[in-house]
Amino acid sequence: MRILVIDDEPYVCGALSRVLRAAGRDVLTAPDASAGLAALRAAPVDLAIVDVILPGMDGVTAIKTIRRDFPAVRIIGMSGGGEFGLAHYRPESITTCAYLAACREAGAHGVIAKPFETAELRALIREVLGEPGPAADPQPTL
Repeated sequence: MRILVIDDEPYVCGALSRVLRAAGRDVLTAPDASAGLAALRAAPVDLAIVDVILPGMDGVTAIKTIRRDFPAVRIIGMSGGGEFGLAHYRPESITTCAYLAACREAGAHGVIAKPFETAELRALIREVLGEPGPAADPQPTL
């Protein structure tokens, strides 16, 4: 299972790489859409996680391009709203909702708002890839 993370924030790429590798995934990262598309041409991936706010080509356009040129790749769009700096971060802002809706319209198979819990991301990845979830704990009988 190979995952490509396209995000211009090095700490986001680093954190996602650590979390995904700890879950047994092979991870590639790209700092922008052009580098991400080049990585897709060089090596196949099963899933691309694409940020919306990117330098150069935006994530929504990248999602459309991935869907057109690499139809077998599953895609998760992610956004934190487009505000720069944590002081202005509003995860439930209308901007984030609009960006995530644009990702869906562009063809993303799933979307997630930053920041998110790692368990939320892992569950979304399983859902998008059609993988079974973790085994449920049996309920005690009375």
